[in-house]
Amino acid sequence: MKLASYADGSRDGHLVVVSRDLTQAHFATGIATRLQQVLDDWGFLAPQLEDLAVQLNHGKLRHAFPFDPHKCIAPLPRGSGWAVVGEDGSVQREAGLFSAPHQPLRAPAQGRAALAAITGDLAAASDASAALDALRLLTLAVDWRIDGELIATQCAPVAVTPDELGSAWSAGRLQARLHCLHNGSKQEPRDVDAQPGAALARLARLRALRAGLLGGVDLGALDLTLAAGDSLLLDLKNAEGGSLFGAIDLDIAPPDATP
Repeated sequence: MKLASYADGSRDGHLVVVSRDLTQAHFATGIATRLQQVLDDWGFLAPQLEDLAVQLNHGKLRHAFPFDPHKCIAPLPRGSGWAVVGEDGSVQREAGLFSAPHQPLRAPAQGRAALAAITGDLAAASDASAALDALRLLTLAVDWRIDGELIATQCAPVAVTPDELGSAWSAGRLQARLHCLHNGSKQEPRDVDAQPGAALARLARLRALRAGLLGGVDLGALDLTLAAGDSLLLDLKNAEGGSLFGAIDLDIAPPDATP
C-alpha cells in the first residue's frame, strides 16, 4: 500500500491512502489519522489500510479524490529518529524532523539523497533478516546542508510498503534509478541498489529501534551547483519509468534578508 500525510494545520497531518498509480487518494479516517498510530499498532491497523487500498485501486470508494502531492507534508513529519548509513558502514544521526516534498529551500545548499526505511520496533543486535521483517515503509529523502550543517531533511510525498514496489524490489533489495531535473534539464539518471534491511540491522547493532525511526541508505551527493531561483525535481523510478514515491519538487529561494 501507499500512504501519505495531507497538511491539515497540525504537526502530523492527516493520513491518506494513495492508489498504486498515484492518481487517487482516500482519507484513512476511521482506521487512523496519523501514520505514527499505524506504526505503533501495525499488526492491527495495517491490514485495515490494505483493505482500503485494494478498494481504492479497484475504484470502489465513493469518497475517493484526486491525489495532490502539493497538499502533502512528509509522510512521517516527526519520526523517532533519522540516521543514515554510509557505504562504509558509518552512521550519521540527526533529529527526526522532515520537511514537505515541495517546501522551498531558503538558500542554495548541498544535497545528499537516501532511501529512507521506516521501521517498526526492532530489538538490539537484530540481524538483517529480522530487520527486514521489521521494515514497514520506504520513501525517498534528501539531506540539505550549508557548510556541513544540516538545514533540512526533505521526504517524497508517499511512503510505500515493499510489496507495492513490484519489479523494483527483490530479495530485500531496491533496484531503481534516481532521476533529476535541474531547471527543467534532465541530468544523467543514477542507478540505485540499496539493502535497507542491512542498514537497519547496522543501526540496531547496539540499541533497539523504536517504531517510527527512519534509517537511511546513503545514495550519494547530488553533485549539483544550485543558485537562488533554481528549480529541482528528484524522483526514484522503476525500470518501466514509474514513480515509486512521488517526486521531491522544489524551488531555491534567496536567503531571507529580513533582520
